[in-house]
Amino acid sequence: MRYTAEEVMQYVAEEDVKFIRLAFCDVFGRQKNISIMPPELKRAFEQGIAFDASAVKGFGGDICSDLFLHPDPDTLSVLPWRPEQGRVVRMYCAVKTPGGRTHECDTRSMLIAAATKAAAEGLSFRFSARPQFCLYKTDRTGERTYIPFDKAGYLDIAPLDKGENVRRQICLNLEKMGIYPESSCHRSAGGQNEISFRAGEPLATADNVMSFVTAVKTAASSNGLIADFSPEPADSRFIIGIRVKDDRDGSRIRLAAEGIERYLPEMAPYLSASAAVPSAPVIKPDGSTELILPDPSANPYVVLSLLLRAATWGITRRGEGTGGDVISRHIPENMKKLFCEG
Repeated sequence: MRYTAEEVMQYVAEEDVKFIRLAFCDVFGRQKNISIMPPELKRAFEQGIAFDASAVKGFGGDICSDLFLHPDPDTLSVLPWRPEQGRVVRMYCAVKTPGGRTHECDTRSMLIAAATKAAAEGLSFRFSARPQFCLYKTDRTGERTYIPFDKAGYLDIAPLDKGENVRRQICLNLEKMGIYPESSCHRSAGGQNEISFRAGEPLATADNVMSFVTAVKTAASSNGLIADFSPEPADSRFIIGIRVKDDRDGSRIRLAAEGIERYLPEMAPYLSASAAVPSAPVIKPDGSTELILPDPSANPYVVLSLLLRAATWGITRRGEGTGGDVISRHIPENMKKLFCEG
């Protein structure tokens, strides 16, 4: 459902909303937020809400200065695990300078720019995303261990699969947020789980991944567990599916896959914290292409924006012979340094 700023303010007034979380993520995909009260919502829409940029990697420079969060009303969602009385809602935000310019390391805006470029070429993509995760036990102090929650294997059921109630809780919360799961299962390693949800437009898919990660970690915590999206030690993966609209003969998806494969080595540092290069995209019988990334914790906005750029180039072949400029020129220098250091 799409909302305007006025509709959001009306919703907040009528539905007993007491806290509004203004969310964004750093360049590595870790979600951040500021909570404001309803009287500050109008100012948030008109002027933005300031935060200390120097405290967030990728956003602070040599001079300490504030940046501003500008909420996107289309992303309004209730957080169903918070109390019904005095509700909490969340919106994703653009990160802007005091002068109103989008900050170069605002990765959500990077994805918006990539989708706009594709649309200008007459292309429309749909993405699915399945970041696998592991559930681990905690110790007596509540700190994480590396002891898996269970020892079940691929598609096992209870009592071997101890995570089914946690997955149920996650799926129900996602539905309340307007994100619709299609399937859930236990994967091959102990404590390893997967939930897939419907494919969507690139920005909606990346937003859903961010919401999914929060829902998973919250459900795990409420059950005395830790949810881990890192690739080790359970060899978890981030599975991306890509479709091209109006691709009747399958030629566009093949060209898109070729573009992605060409630029995979260049994109690899931004798709995974490890040195591993993702496997080449595979064309599926249903007319999509699938890519398996080695890091479920990767920033979904960065991942989808780069894949979108490469897929668009693959179909249009614009910019061929530029020596990798198709990808590199869209990655800010500050972000390049951070990923290289990482």
